[in-house]
Amino acid sequence: MSERERWGFELPLLLFAGFRSLIDQLHTELADHGHPEMRPAHGFAMQAIGRDGVTASELGRRLGVSKQAAGKTVDRLAALGYAERVADPADARRKLVRLTGRGRDALELSAAVFEELRGRWTDQLGRERLTELEDALETVVGPAAFRLDAASWFGD
Repeated sequence: MSERERWGFELPLLLFAGFRSLIDQLHTELADHGHPEMRPAHGFAMQAIGRDGVTASELGRRLGVSKQAAGKTVDRLAALGYAERVADPADARRKLVRLTGRGRDALELSAAVFEELRGRWTDQLGRERLTELEDALETVVGPAAFRLDAASWFGD
């Protein structure tokens, strides 16, 4: 199909389908490696928690959701063993949310799986075409490309 024959609505659908394909394959691998309960929103939240931990309020800001919604996400991650609430060493009145060993393991595994998936795309498209695609997407989306608030689109 030539460029002139494509409809405008196809671009977001193709981009989303590519994203969905990667995320679905990631979660299949996570399930096969001991993380069957992981959901896309969990990964966004765990990335937002980061290495040092955050308060629930800060987590909400990073994810673009309310403090209450962030708290529910933390409750779910804690129930699954991926995060925990601990006293903030800088202020005993505050609680920090931080990743557990299981949470860090899931993120490390995710990073490895994404590398493998990128390798598969390289095999299908060729290194040059994939690099061109990535460069083009970076140009179009600009510095806002790596926002974690997309999780609010997908629910828990």
